[in-house]
Amino acid sequence: MSLLESKLDDMGILVPDAPVPAGSYLPYRICGNILYLSGMLCFRDGELTHTGPVGEDQTVESGYEAARISAINSLAAIRSALGEFDRVVQFLHVNGYVNAVPGFTESPNVINGASNLFAELYGEIGKHSRAVVSVSGLPLNSTVEIQLTASFR
Repeated sequence: MSLLESKLDDMGILVPDAPVPAGSYLPYRICGNILYLSGMLCFRDGELTHTGPVGEDQTVESGYEAARISAINSLAAIRSALGEFDRVVQFLHVNGYVNAVPGFTESPNVINGASNLFAELYGEIGKHSRAVVSVSGLPLNSTVEIQLTASFR
């Protein structure tokens, strides 16, 4: 068991199989030593865990949890693409999208659910640059979508 798998186990996090694309796109793309992941929603056992906008159907706290679940799905995609979690050298960039009511300004606090998980698991290499935006809707009415880029060995 790798160090990261041990950390996940200690945290009680079970990383599922990678989600299957729901449209005409690839789940990831590799160029050289850079891994580009497609957007990940907050699916668990084939069902969205959080739907609807933050500020109406969801709170900042439940949005944070949705971002964490989306991050776990990103880990599943990393494992699918690279064969193991420990090949990641650096998380480079995360884009976070929050389905939110107009004027919502706390989207960074929501996406911290993903960013904090990556940093907790990977330490310094899990820290990344980031862009976060609130949007008026996401696929399947998901509360959050996470997209990331990482380098690997």
